[in-house]
Amino acid sequence: MYTQEMIESMKKVAANREANAVLEPRRMTAEEKDTLLATYHPDYRQDEFRVLTVGPNKGEKVPTELCGLLQADSRVRDMKIDLEHPDYDTDVLIIGGGGAGASAAIEANNTGADVMVVTKLRMGDANTMMAEGGIQAADKPNDSPAIHYVDAFGGGHFAAKPELLYTLVTEAPEAIQWLNELGVEFDKAPDGTMITTHGGGTSRKRMHAAKDYSGMEIMRTLRDEVLNRGIPVVDFTAAVELILDENGKAAGAVLMNMETKEILVARAKTVIIATGGAGRLHYQGFPTSNHYGATADGLVLGYRAGAKLLYADTLQYHPTGAAYPEQIFGALVTEKVRSIGAKLINADGEAFMHPLETRDVSAASIIRECSDRNKGVHTGSGVGVWLDTPMIEVKNGEGTIEKRIPAMMRMFAKYDIDIRKEPILVYPTLHYQNGGLDINSDCMTGVENLYAAGEAVGGIHGRNRLMGNSLLDIIVFGRNAGRNAGNKSKDVTLSKLTLEHVDKFEKELADAGIKPEIVSPKLLPDYARK
Repeated sequence: MYTQEMIESMKKVAANREANAVLEPRRMTAEEKDTLLATYHPDYRQDEFRVLTVGPNKGEKVPTELCGLLQADSRVRDMKIDLEHPDYDTDVLIIGGGGAGASAAIEANNTGADVMVVTKLRMGDANTMMAEGGIQAADKPNDSPAIHYVDAFGGGHFAAKPELLYTLVTEAPEAIQWLNELGVEFDKAPDGTMITTHGGGTSRKRMHAAKDYSGMEIMRTLRDEVLNRGIPVVDFTAAVELILDENGKAAGAVLMNMETKEILVARAKTVIIATGGAGRLHYQGFPTSNHYGATADGLVLGYRAGAKLLYADTLQYHPTGAAYPEQIFGALVTEKVRSIGAKLINADGEAFMHPLETRDVSAASIIRECSDRNKGVHTGSGVGVWLDTPMIEVKNGEGTIEKRIPAMMRMFAKYDIDIRKEPILVYPTLHYQNGGLDINSDCMTGVENLYAAGEAVGGIHGRNRLMGNSLLDIIVFGRNAGRNAGNKSKDVTLSKLTLEHVDKFEKELADAGIKPEIVSPKLLPDYARK
Protein backbone atom coordinates (compact mmCIF):
# COMPACT_ATOMS: atom_id res chain seq x y z
CA MET A 1 0.00 0.00 0.00
CA TYR A 2 2.79 2.43 0.90
CA THR A 3 5.49 3.42 -1.58
CA GLN A 4 9.14 2.92 -0.69
CA GLU A 5 9.48 6.69 -0.22
CA MET A 6 6.64 6.64 2.30
CA ILE A 7 8.09 3.66 4.17
CA GLU A 8 11.53 5.24 4.49
CA SER A 9 10.02 8.50 5.67
CA MET A 10 7.79 6.72 8.19
CA LYS A 11 10.90 5.12 9.70
CA LYS A 12 12.35 8.61 10.32
CA VAL A 13 9.08 9.74 11.92
CA ALA A 14 9.05 6.72 14.24
CA ALA A 15 12.75 7.14 15.16
CA ASN A 16 12.19 10.78 16.19
CA ARG A 17 8.77 10.29 17.81
CA GLU A 18 9.76 10.40 21.46
CA ALA A 19 12.02 13.42 20.95
CA ASN A 20 9.38 15.25 18.91
CA ALA A 21 6.75 14.45 21.54
CA VAL A 22 8.52 16.60 24.12
CA LEU A 23 9.83 19.20 21.66
CA GLU A 24 8.24 22.66 21.91
CA PRO A 25 8.84 24.35 18.52
CA ARG A 26 9.30 28.11 18.65
CA ARG A 27 6.21 30.27 18.01
CA MET A 28 6.58 32.54 15.01
CA THR A 29 6.78 36.28 15.44
CA ALA A 30 4.07 38.47 13.95
CA GLU A 31 6.46 39.58 11.20
CA GLU A 32 7.37 35.98 10.35
CA LYS A 33 3.70 35.07 10.10
CA ASP A 34 2.96 37.99 7.79
CA THR A 35 5.82 37.05 5.48
CA LEU A 36 4.81 33.38 5.48
CA LEU A 37 1.19 34.12 4.64
CA ALA A 38 2.05 36.63 1.92
CA THR A 39 4.36 34.11 0.28
CA TYR A 40 2.49 30.81 0.60
CA HIS A 41 -1.17 31.23 1.53
CA PRO A 42 -3.58 30.84 -1.44
CA ASP A 43 -5.52 34.01 -0.49
CA TYR A 44 -2.46 36.03 -1.55
CA ARG A 45 -2.26 34.67 -5.12
CA GLN A 46 -3.40 37.67 -7.09
CA ASP A 47 -3.74 35.73 -10.33
CA GLU A 48 -6.52 33.62 -8.80
CA PHE A 49 -8.83 36.57 -8.14
CA ARG A 50 -10.98 38.80 -10.34
CA VAL A 51 -12.40 42.29 -9.81
CA LEU A 52 -16.19 42.62 -9.78
CA THR A 53 -17.51 45.06 -12.40
CA VAL A 54 -21.17 45.14 -11.31
CA GLY A 55 -23.15 44.93 -8.09
CA PRO A 56 -22.77 46.25 -4.52
CA ASN A 57 -19.08 45.25 -4.33
CA LYS A 58 -18.09 46.67 -7.72
CA GLY A 59 -14.33 47.25 -7.82
CA GLU A 60 -13.48 44.63 -5.18
CA LYS A 61 -11.70 41.34 -5.81
CA VAL A 62 -13.16 37.89 -5.21
CA PRO A 63 -12.00 34.38 -6.17
CA THR A 64 -12.23 33.78 -9.91
CA GLU A 65 -14.83 31.04 -9.56
CA LEU A 66 -17.05 33.14 -7.30
CA CYS A 67 -16.75 36.16 -9.60
CA GLY A 68 -18.18 34.09 -12.44
CA LEU A 69 -21.21 33.11 -10.37
CA LEU A 70 -21.84 36.59 -9.00
CA GLN A 71 -21.83 37.98 -12.54
CA ALA A 72 -23.76 35.15 -14.17
CA ASP A 73 -27.27 35.06 -15.64
CA SER A 74 -30.13 34.33 -13.27
CA ARG A 75 -31.75 30.90 -13.45
CA VAL A 76 -35.13 32.61 -13.74
CA ARG A 77 -34.16 34.91 -16.60
CA ASP A 78 -36.90 35.05 -19.25
CA MET A 79 -39.17 32.84 -17.11
CA LYS A 80 -42.79 33.89 -16.57
CA ILE A 81 -43.32 33.34 -12.87
CA ASP A 82 -46.67 33.89 -11.19
CA LEU A 83 -45.88 35.90 -8.06
CA GLU A 84 -49.52 36.66 -7.30
CA HIS A 85 -50.42 33.08 -6.41
CA PRO A 86 -47.60 31.72 -4.23
CA ASP A 87 -47.29 28.02 -3.52
CA TYR A 88 -46.14 28.73 0.04
CA ASP A 89 -46.98 31.60 2.38
CA THR A 90 -45.13 32.01 5.66
CA ASP A 91 -43.83 34.58 8.13
CA VAL A 92 -40.19 33.46 8.12
CA LEU A 93 -38.57 31.64 5.21
CA ILE A 94 -35.26 29.99 6.05
CA ILE A 95 -33.06 28.98 3.12
CA GLY A 96 -30.72 26.22 4.25
CA GLY A 97 -31.09 23.19 6.50
CA GLY A 98 -27.77 23.10 8.36
CA GLY A 99 -26.94 24.15 11.90
CA ALA A 100 -27.60 27.87 11.35
CA GLY A 101 -30.88 27.24 9.56
CA ALA A 102 -32.07 24.78 12.21
CA SER A 103 -31.11 27.11 15.08
CA ALA A 104 -32.93 29.96 13.32
CA ALA A 105 -36.02 27.80 12.80
CA ILE A 106 -36.21 26.88 16.48
CA GLU A 107 -35.90 30.45 17.72
CA ALA A 108 -38.22 31.89 15.08
CA ASN A 109 -40.74 29.27 16.11
CA ASN A 110 -40.33 30.42 19.72
CA THR A 111 -41.53 33.90 18.71
CA GLY A 112 -44.83 32.44 17.54
CA ALA A 113 -44.10 33.11 13.87
CA ASP A 114 -44.99 30.68 11.08
CA VAL A 115 -41.68 29.23 9.89
CA MET A 116 -40.68 27.21 6.84
CA VAL A 117 -37.29 25.74 5.95
CA VAL A 118 -36.27 25.00 2.36
CA THR A 119 -33.14 23.02 1.67
CA LYS A 120 -31.76 21.80 -1.63
CA LEU A 121 -30.74 18.44 -0.20
CA ARG A 122 -32.08 17.09 3.10
CA MET A 123 -32.31 18.67 6.52
CA GLY A 124 -28.87 18.17 8.00
CA ASP A 125 -26.98 17.74 4.72
CA ALA A 126 -24.59 20.55 5.57
CA ASN A 127 -21.07 21.41 6.64
CA THR A 128 -22.30 21.33 10.24
CA MET A 129 -22.63 17.57 9.92
CA MET A 130 -18.99 17.32 8.85
CA ALA A 131 -17.47 19.47 11.61
CA GLU A 132 -15.55 17.27 14.00
CA GLY A 133 -13.28 19.17 16.34
CA GLY A 134 -15.59 21.01 18.71
CA ILE A 135 -17.19 24.31 19.69
CA GLN A 136 -15.56 27.12 21.69
CA ALA A 137 -17.01 28.81 24.74
CA ALA A 138 -15.28 30.57 27.63
CA ASP A 139 -17.18 28.96 30.49
CA LYS A 140 -14.35 27.83 32.79
CA PRO A 141 -13.08 29.74 35.89
CA ASN A 142 -9.68 30.52 34.28
CA ASP A 143 -11.27 31.92 31.12
CA SER A 144 -13.61 34.71 30.07
CA PRO A 145 -15.39 36.05 26.98
CA ALA A 146 -12.86 38.90 26.99
CA ILE A 147 -9.95 36.46 26.62
CA HIS A 148 -11.90 34.57 23.95
CA TYR A 149 -12.42 37.89 22.14
CA VAL A 150 -8.70 38.70 22.19
CA ASP A 151 -7.80 35.24 20.85
CA ALA A 152 -10.37 35.41 18.05
CA PHE A 153 -9.69 39.05 17.12
CA GLY A 154 -5.98 38.40 16.77
CA GLY A 155 -6.55 35.09 14.98
CA GLY A 156 -8.74 36.93 12.47
CA HIS A 157 -5.98 39.48 11.75
CA PHE A 158 -7.86 42.16 13.70
CA ALA A 159 -10.43 42.40 10.91
CA ALA A 160 -13.59 41.07 12.60
CA LYS A 161 -16.52 43.44 13.01
CA PRO A 162 -16.22 44.20 16.75
CA GLU A 163 -19.95 44.13 17.42
CA LEU A 164 -20.33 40.71 15.79
CA LEU A 165 -17.34 39.19 17.53
CA TYR A 166 -18.55 40.62 20.86
CA THR A 167 -21.88 38.89 20.34
CA LEU A 168 -20.15 35.64 19.42
CA VAL A 169 -17.99 35.39 22.54
CA THR A 170 -20.41 36.83 25.10
CA GLU A 171 -23.27 34.57 24.04
CA ALA A 172 -21.06 31.48 23.72
CA PRO A 173 -21.52 30.07 27.26
CA GLU A 174 -25.30 30.33 26.98
CA ALA A 175 -25.18 28.68 23.54
CA ILE A 176 -23.38 25.68 25.04
CA GLN A 177 -25.99 25.48 27.79
CA TRP A 178 -28.78 25.68 25.22
CA LEU A 179 -27.30 22.80 23.23
CA ASN A 180 -26.73 20.80 26.40
CA GLU A 181 -30.35 21.24 27.43
CA LEU A 182 -31.54 20.21 23.96
CA GLY A 183 -29.64 16.96 24.40
CA VAL A 184 -26.22 17.31 22.80
CA GLU A 185 -23.98 14.66 24.38
CA PHE A 186 -20.84 16.67 25.12
CA ASP A 187 -17.75 14.97 26.55
CA LYS A 188 -17.96 15.20 30.33
CA ALA A 189 -15.95 14.15 33.36
CA PRO A 190 -17.56 11.71 35.84
CA ASP A 191 -18.79 14.66 37.91
CA GLY A 192 -20.63 16.13 34.92
CA THR A 193 -18.12 18.90 34.22
CA MET A 194 -17.58 19.45 30.51
CA ILE A 195 -14.16 18.41 29.23
CA THR A 196 -12.40 21.14 27.26
CA THR A 197 -9.22 21.19 25.17
CA HIS A 198 -6.99 23.65 23.34
CA GLY A 199 -7.35 24.56 19.69
CA GLY A 200 -5.04 26.44 17.34
CA GLY A 201 -4.76 30.09 18.37
CA THR A 202 -6.45 29.62 21.75
CA SER A 203 -4.83 30.67 25.02
CA ARG A 204 -7.23 28.63 27.14
CA LYS A 205 -8.81 25.19 26.97
CA ARG A 206 -12.31 26.13 25.82
CA MET A 207 -13.05 23.56 23.09
CA HIS A 208 -16.18 21.54 23.95
CA ALA A 209 -16.61 18.35 21.95
CA ALA A 210 -18.64 15.22 21.47
CA LYS A 211 -15.64 12.97 20.77
CA ASP A 212 -14.83 13.82 17.14
CA TYR A 213 -18.48 13.69 16.09
CA SER A 214 -19.20 17.19 17.42
CA GLY A 215 -20.93 18.67 14.37
CA MET A 216 -22.85 15.49 13.67
CA GLU A 217 -24.09 15.34 17.25
CA ILE A 218 -25.12 19.01 17.23
CA MET A 219 -26.87 18.64 13.87
CA ARG A 220 -28.67 15.49 15.02
CA THR A 221 -30.01 17.30 18.04
CA LEU A 222 -31.07 20.44 16.17
CA ARG A 223 -32.70 18.49 13.33
CA ASP A 224 -34.69 16.38 15.77
CA GLU A 225 -35.86 19.51 17.58
CA VAL A 226 -37.03 21.12 14.32
CA LEU A 227 -38.89 17.98 13.24
CA ASN A 228 -40.37 17.35 16.69
CA ARG A 229 -41.81 20.88 16.69
CA GLY A 230 -43.52 20.19 13.39
CA ILE A 231 -41.77 23.04 11.61
CA PRO A 232 -42.35 22.53 7.86
CA VAL A 233 -39.23 21.45 5.99
CA VAL A 234 -39.25 21.31 2.19
CA ASP A 235 -36.42 18.98 1.18
CA PHE A 236 -34.71 18.78 -2.21
CA THR A 237 -35.90 22.28 -3.04
CA ALA A 238 -33.43 25.05 -3.82
CA ALA A 239 -33.89 28.79 -3.67
CA VAL A 240 -32.86 30.06 -7.12
CA GLU A 241 -33.77 33.72 -6.70
CA LEU A 242 -34.90 36.05 -3.94
CA ILE A 243 -38.20 37.90 -4.30
CA LEU A 244 -38.43 41.54 -3.24
CA ASP A 245 -41.51 43.68 -2.83
CA GLU A 246 -42.03 46.89 -4.77
CA ASN A 247 -40.29 48.79 -1.95
CA GLY A 248 -37.11 46.72 -2.31
CA LYS A 249 -37.64 44.62 0.82
CA ALA A 250 -37.11 40.84 0.95
CA ALA A 251 -40.43 39.08 0.48
CA GLY A 252 -39.71 35.43 -0.31
CA ALA A 253 -37.93 33.32 -2.89
CA VAL A 254 -38.36 31.51 -6.17
CA LEU A 255 -37.79 27.81 -5.53
CA MET A 256 -36.89 24.90 -7.76
CA ASN A 257 -37.58 21.25 -7.03
CA MET A 258 -34.20 19.57 -7.47
CA GLU A 259 -35.72 16.39 -8.89
CA THR A 260 -38.56 17.61 -11.12
CA LYS A 261 -37.20 21.14 -11.83
CA GLU A 262 -40.68 22.49 -11.02
CA ILE A 263 -40.63 26.22 -10.21
CA LEU A 264 -42.42 27.26 -7.03
CA VAL A 265 -42.96 30.55 -5.23
CA ALA A 266 -42.64 31.14 -1.48
CA ARG A 267 -43.93 34.41 -0.07
CA ALA A 268 -42.51 35.48 3.30
CA LYS A 269 -42.43 38.53 5.55
CA THR A 270 -38.78 37.91 6.40
CA VAL A 271 -36.10 35.71 4.82
CA ILE A 272 -33.00 34.14 6.38
CA ILE A 273 -30.10 32.99 4.21
CA ALA A 274 -28.33 30.08 5.89
CA THR A 275 -26.89 28.34 2.86
CA GLY A 276 -23.40 27.58 4.16
CA GLY A 277 -20.07 27.62 2.38
CA ALA A 278 -18.37 27.38 -0.98
CA GLY A 279 -15.92 24.46 -0.83
CA ARG A 280 -17.47 22.67 -3.80
CA LEU A 281 -16.37 25.52 -6.05
CA HIS A 282 -12.85 24.09 -5.57
CA TYR A 283 -11.06 27.43 -5.59
CA GLN A 284 -7.59 27.17 -7.16
CA GLY A 285 -8.17 23.47 -7.75
CA PHE A 286 -7.96 22.57 -4.05
CA PRO A 287 -9.80 19.54 -2.70
CA THR A 288 -12.44 20.26 -0.09
CA SER A 289 -13.75 18.95 3.19
CA ASN A 290 -17.21 20.40 2.43
CA HIS A 291 -20.50 18.64 1.82
CA TYR A 292 -21.84 18.19 -1.69
CA GLY A 293 -24.07 21.25 -1.72
CA ALA A 294 -21.54 23.89 -0.61
CA THR A 295 -21.61 26.11 -3.71
CA ALA A 296 -21.99 29.67 -2.33
CA ASP A 297 -25.69 29.92 -3.26
CA GLY A 298 -26.54 32.43 -0.54
CA LEU A 299 -23.84 34.85 -1.61
CA VAL A 300 -25.17 34.81 -5.17
CA LEU A 301 -28.81 35.26 -4.12
CA GLY A 302 -28.04 38.06 -1.69
CA TYR A 303 -25.68 39.87 -4.05
CA ARG A 304 -28.11 39.95 -6.94
CA ALA A 305 -30.76 41.36 -4.58
CA GLY A 306 -28.43 44.16 -3.51
CA ALA A 307 -26.81 42.82 -0.34
CA LYS A 308 -23.14 43.68 0.07
CA LEU A 309 -20.42 41.09 0.69
CA LEU A 310 -17.61 41.40 3.21
CA TYR A 311 -14.20 39.70 2.95
CA ALA A 312 -15.33 37.55 0.04
CA ASP A 313 -11.67 37.32 -0.98
CA THR A 314 -10.73 35.28 2.10
CA LEU A 315 -11.03 31.52 2.41
CA GLN A 316 -9.82 29.10 5.02
CA TYR A 317 -7.73 26.17 3.96
CA HIS A 318 -7.81 23.64 6.79
CA PRO A 319 -4.21 22.58 7.33
CA THR A 320 -5.00 18.90 7.69
CA GLY A 321 -7.00 17.40 4.89
CA ALA A 322 -6.30 13.76 4.11
CA ALA A 323 -3.60 13.51 1.42
CA TYR A 324 -3.54 9.70 1.30
CA PRO A 325 -5.14 7.37 0.33
CA GLU A 326 -6.66 8.87 -2.82
CA GLN A 327 -10.21 7.68 -1.94
CA ILE A 328 -10.45 10.24 0.88
CA PHE A 329 -8.31 12.98 -0.67
CA GLY A 330 -9.30 16.29 0.94
CA ALA A 331 -11.43 14.75 3.71
CA LEU A 332 -11.18 16.63 6.98
CA VAL A 333 -8.75 15.43 9.60
CA THR A 334 -10.04 17.27 12.63
CA GLU A 335 -7.79 19.74 14.41
CA LYS A 336 -8.63 17.82 17.55
CA VAL A 337 -6.02 15.29 16.44
CA ARG A 338 -3.40 17.96 17.06
CA SER A 339 -5.08 19.41 20.14
CA ILE A 340 -4.72 16.05 21.93
CA GLY A 341 -1.08 15.56 21.04
CA ALA A 342 -0.23 14.80 17.40
CA LYS A 343 2.33 17.02 15.65
CA LEU A 344 3.01 17.84 12.01
CA ILE A 345 6.23 16.17 10.86
CA ASN A 346 8.04 16.55 7.52
CA ALA A 347 9.53 13.83 5.32
CA ASP A 348 12.79 13.94 7.30
CA GLY A 349 11.02 13.28 10.60
CA GLU A 350 11.26 16.92 11.80
CA ALA A 351 8.57 18.84 13.68
CA PHE A 352 8.55 22.08 11.70
CA MET A 353 5.96 24.30 13.44
CA HIS A 354 4.28 24.91 16.79
CA PRO A 355 1.11 22.80 17.06
CA LEU A 356 -1.10 25.68 18.19
CA GLU A 357 -0.45 28.18 15.41
CA THR A 358 -3.60 29.48 13.73
CA ARG A 359 -5.05 27.61 10.78
CA ASP A 360 -3.86 30.00 8.09
CA VAL A 361 -0.31 29.93 9.44
CA SER A 362 -0.41 26.15 9.75
CA ALA A 363 -1.68 25.73 6.19
CA ALA A 364 0.95 28.11 4.80
CA SER A 365 3.68 26.32 6.78
CA ILE A 366 2.72 22.97 5.26
CA ILE A 367 2.63 24.45 1.74
CA ARG A 368 6.12 25.93 2.31
CA GLU A 369 7.44 22.63 3.64
CA CYS A 370 6.19 20.79 0.55
CA SER A 371 7.25 23.39 -2.01
CA ASP A 372 10.31 25.55 -1.35
CA ARG A 373 11.79 23.30 1.31
CA ASN A 374 11.08 20.10 -0.65
CA LYS A 375 10.34 18.19 2.56
CA GLY A 376 6.96 16.78 1.63
CA VAL A 377 6.09 13.15 0.92
CA HIS A 378 4.81 12.27 -2.57
CA THR A 379 1.45 10.50 -2.44
CA GLY A 380 0.61 9.75 -6.06
CA SER A 381 -2.15 12.37 -5.96
CA GLY A 382 0.07 15.19 -4.79
CA VAL A 383 2.24 15.77 -1.77
CA GLY A 384 1.79 15.90 2.00
CA VAL A 385 3.39 15.91 5.43
CA TRP A 386 2.90 13.49 8.29
CA LEU A 387 0.51 14.01 11.15
CA ASP A 388 2.09 11.78 13.76
CA THR A 389 -1.01 10.22 15.34
CA PRO A 390 0.86 7.50 17.31
CA MET A 391 2.39 10.39 19.28
CA ILE A 392 -1.04 10.87 20.90
CA GLU A 393 -0.77 7.61 22.80
CA VAL A 394 2.91 8.20 23.59
CA LYS A 395 1.75 11.33 25.43
CA ASN A 396 -1.61 10.25 26.81
CA GLY A 397 -1.53 6.48 27.08
CA GLU A 398 -2.94 3.54 25.16
CA GLY A 399 -6.61 3.76 24.23
CA THR A 400 -6.69 7.56 23.94
CA ILE A 401 -7.27 7.55 20.17
CA GLU A 402 -10.20 5.16 20.27
CA LYS A 403 -11.75 7.10 23.12
CA ARG A 404 -11.18 10.68 21.88
CA ILE A 405 -11.14 10.49 18.06
CA PRO A 406 -13.00 7.30 17.08
CA ALA A 407 -14.29 8.76 13.80
CA MET A 408 -10.75 9.41 12.60
CA MET A 409 -9.64 5.94 13.60
CA ARG A 410 -12.52 4.36 11.69
CA MET A 411 -12.14 6.54 8.59
CA PHE A 412 -8.55 5.41 8.08
CA ALA A 413 -9.19 1.83 9.23
CA LYS A 414 -11.38 1.40 6.13
CA TYR A 415 -8.15 1.62 4.14
CA ASP A 416 -6.13 -0.64 6.48
CA ILE A 417 -4.36 2.29 8.16
CA ASP A 418 -4.17 2.00 11.95
CA ILE A 419 -3.60 5.58 13.14
CA ARG A 420 -2.63 4.25 16.56
CA LYS A 421 0.49 2.73 14.96
CA GLU A 422 1.00 4.65 11.71
CA PRO A 423 1.14 8.38 11.02
CA ILE A 424 -1.16 9.81 8.35
CA LEU A 425 -0.42 12.08 5.40
CA VAL A 426 -2.14 15.48 5.27
CA TYR A 427 -2.22 18.63 3.13
CA PRO A 428 -4.39 21.78 3.26
CA THR A 429 -7.96 21.36 2.04
CA LEU A 430 -10.51 24.06 1.18
CA HIS A 431 -12.57 24.26 4.32
CA TYR A 432 -14.32 27.49 5.24
CA GLN A 433 -15.72 30.58 3.58
CA ASN A 434 -14.44 33.41 5.80
CA GLY A 435 -16.21 36.06 3.76
CA GLY A 436 -19.90 36.33 3.03
CA LEU A 437 -22.90 38.62 3.37
CA ASP A 438 -22.35 41.73 5.43
CA ILE A 439 -24.78 41.89 8.37
CA ASN A 440 -25.50 44.27 11.23
CA SER A 441 -25.82 43.32 14.90
CA ASP A 442 -29.41 42.15 14.27
CA CYS A 443 -28.20 39.74 11.55
CA MET A 444 -29.90 41.79 8.83
CA THR A 445 -28.14 42.42 5.54
CA GLY A 446 -28.30 45.70 3.62
CA VAL A 447 -31.61 44.53 2.14
CA GLU A 448 -34.51 45.20 4.50
CA ASN A 449 -36.02 42.01 6.00
CA LEU A 450 -33.22 39.83 4.58
CA TYR A 451 -31.20 38.17 7.33
CA ALA A 452 -28.19 35.86 7.17
CA ALA A 453 -26.49 33.43 9.54
CA GLY A 454 -23.73 30.85 9.57
CA GLU A 455 -21.01 30.40 6.98
CA ALA A 456 -22.84 32.63 4.48
CA VAL A 457 -21.93 35.62 6.69
CA GLY A 458 -18.73 37.66 6.52
CA GLY A 459 -17.14 39.70 9.28
CA ILE A 460 -17.76 37.55 12.36
CA HIS A 461 -14.27 36.06 12.31
CA GLY A 462 -12.33 38.59 10.25
CA ARG A 463 -9.92 37.24 7.65
CA ASN A 464 -9.25 33.95 9.42
CA ARG A 465 -11.23 31.77 11.79
CA LEU A 466 -10.15 29.89 14.89
CA MET A 467 -11.09 26.25 15.31
CA GLY A 468 -14.41 25.78 17.08
CA ASN A 469 -15.76 29.25 16.33
CA SER A 470 -17.75 28.10 13.27
CA LEU A 471 -19.95 25.68 15.20
CA LEU A 472 -20.31 28.49 17.70
CA ASP A 473 -21.32 31.12 15.15
CA ILE A 474 -24.03 28.95 13.56
CA ILE A 475 -25.63 28.60 16.98
CA VAL A 476 -25.22 32.19 18.21
CA PHE A 477 -26.13 33.93 14.95
CA GLY A 478 -28.59 31.29 13.80
CA ARG A 479 -30.54 31.80 17.03
CA ASN A 480 -30.31 35.59 16.79
CA ALA A 481 -31.35 35.66 13.14
CA GLY A 482 -34.34 33.44 13.87
CA ARG A 483 -35.40 35.45 16.90
CA ASN A 484 -35.02 38.82 15.12
CA ALA A 485 -36.65 37.68 11.89
CA GLY A 486 -39.54 36.12 13.79
CA ASN A 487 -40.20 39.27 15.80
CA LYS A 488 -39.77 41.54 12.79
CA SER A 489 -42.29 39.52 10.77
CA LYS A 490 -45.04 40.61 13.15
CA ASP A 491 -44.72 44.21 11.94
CA VAL A 492 -44.31 43.53 8.21
CA THR A 493 -47.03 44.17 5.68
CA LEU A 494 -46.10 42.83 2.28
CA SER A 495 -46.67 44.90 -0.81
CA LYS A 496 -46.60 43.69 -4.42
CA LEU A 497 -44.00 40.98 -5.10
CA THR A 498 -41.50 41.59 -7.85
CA LEU A 499 -38.41 40.23 -9.59
CA GLU A 500 -37.46 43.60 -11.04
CA HIS A 501 -34.08 43.43 -9.33
CA VAL A 502 -33.18 40.50 -11.57
CA ASP A 503 -33.93 42.51 -14.70
CA LYS A 504 -31.97 45.44 -13.28
CA PHE A 505 -28.96 43.21 -12.60
CA GLU A 506 -29.11 41.71 -16.08
CA LYS A 507 -29.07 45.26 -17.49
CA GLU A 508 -26.01 46.09 -15.36
CA LEU A 509 -24.25 43.07 -16.83
CA ALA A 510 -25.13 44.13 -20.36
CA ASP A 511 -24.06 47.74 -19.77
CA ALA A 512 -20.72 46.48 -18.45
CA GLY A 513 -20.21 44.38 -21.57
CA ILE A 514 -20.47 41.11 -19.66
CA LYS A 515 -21.97 38.20 -21.60
CA PRO A 516 -22.27 35.35 -19.06
CA GLU A 517 -21.86 31.80 -20.26
CA ILE A 518 -23.27 30.28 -17.07
CA VAL A 519 -26.28 30.68 -14.80
CA SER A 520 -26.27 30.94 -11.03
CA PRO A 521 -26.66 29.90 -8.30
CA LYS A 522 -24.63 26.82 -9.16
CA LEU A 523 -26.62 24.54 -6.75
CA LEU A 524 -24.44 21.43 -7.18
CA PRO A 525 -20.92 20.72 -8.45
CA ASP A 526 -20.49 19.04 -11.81
CA TYR A 527 -18.07 16.13 -11.66
CA ALA A 528 -19.16 14.46 -14.90
CA ARG A 529 -16.38 13.54 -17.32
CA LYS A 530 -16.85 15.38 -20.61
